[in-house]
Amino acid sequence: MNLNDIRTLFAFDQWATERILDIVATVPEDQYARNMNSSHGGLRGTLVHSYSAEWIWLQRWKGTNPTALFSEQEIPTFAQLRERWTALRQDLNRFLDTLTDEQLQSPFAYADLKGNQYTQPLWQQMQHLINHSTYHRGQVVTLLRQLGVKPVSTDFITYYRTLTT
Repeated sequence: MNLNDIRTLFAFDQWATERILDIVATVPEDQYARNMNSSHGGLRGTLVHSYSAEWIWLQRWKGTNPTALFSEQEIPTFAQLRERWTALRQDLNRFLDTLTDEQLQSPFAYADLKGNQYTQPLWQQMQHLINHSTYHRGQVVTLLRQLGVKPVSTDFITYYRTLTT
């Protein structure tokens, strides 16, 4: 895994997240906030969880170790979530711009939410975050279908196709 690969993964993740958020923006706020008994409740719970994970990992990479995810009550509306996510992506992109291949390959220590200490190459942590996001976007697609909303494709191959058109 090299810096170009990581930047491609994060560009894909941003593209896919934006596509999903564009569709979620069409959902009425009461359906957005509805508990649908999914692993994180519903659309809001799942998206706040995904946003929180992205925020936590970036904070770790920048040298701090947050101890909790954001709650739905801290980000109650879709507009607030989207605004925060836009700012987070800008911060993440600035961080990615500073990385070197050497840093990517180097062991990076962090603490999880329970305070357990781990050390893994930075690229593994970054690849994990992309995989985590993809997993939860899949859950969001299912929730959208349950609400009668037609989702869009966020497949990696679809992303690559957009680069060649």
